[in-house]
Amino acid sequence: MILEVKKLQKVYGDKTVVNIEDLQIAAGETVGLVGNNGAGKTTFFRMLLDLIRPTTGEVLSKGQNVMQNDTWKDYTASFLDEGFLIDYLTPEEYFIFIGSLHNLSVADVSAYLNQYGEFFNGEILNSGKYIRDFSKGNQVKVGIAAALMQKPEILILDEPFANLDPTTQIRLKNLLKAQAGNMTTFISSHDLNHVTDVCSRIVLVEKGQVIKDFKTDQNTLKELESYFSA
Repeated sequence: MILEVKKLQKVYGDKTVVNIEDLQIAAGETVGLVGNNGAGKTTFFRMLLDLIRPTTGEVLSKGQNVMQNDTWKDYTASFLDEGFLIDYLTPEEYFIFIGSLHNLSVADVSAYLNQYGEFFNGEILNSGKYIRDFSKGNQVKVGIAAALMQKPEILILDEPFANLDPTTQIRLKNLLKAQAGNMTTFISSHDLNHVTDVCSRIVLVEKGQVIKDFKTDQNTLKELESYFSA
């Protein structure tokens, strides 16, 4: 298993925000994390990335505890929110900086960005704007393109569809589907249509606990809609 969660809990005061006994994710899986606001999705992702420490339990990446070594950072990429960006840079400056962290030259970065012409829709590069002056949707585009630059084995995205227009949502789905099998992808989303379309497996959480964990099929969307409407 490329990712394993064991007896993972995060407690704030008298409130248990995350309480996951056991969760295993195999290499190449595309997993959707769904749940209402307050279900613990973002807190869970932040523990996967060692941004916050669990109260008890552990997250293992390729068998190594993420709190005890940094090797997982070499093959893991993420975009949770615009706080991951350096917003006083232009997109070009930011991409060059991220590329430099992975030994990519300016020419390498430029060649890499060529594939995102349609995804960027002419709104990102050569705009003369700082990242902080972009809409949230365009900031998401920058964050996702930067995350994929290192060709990660694991990609973690928190609500990537939330601020995108319909055209870009479709383009992002196609982008993620093209990576299926080559990369382990963990996506949280409130959009049941998109997450069931992209993901091969759904993990449903409520009040920090896994309620259901199942492979997607033609009935998954109806099952989820039925659950959330009940």
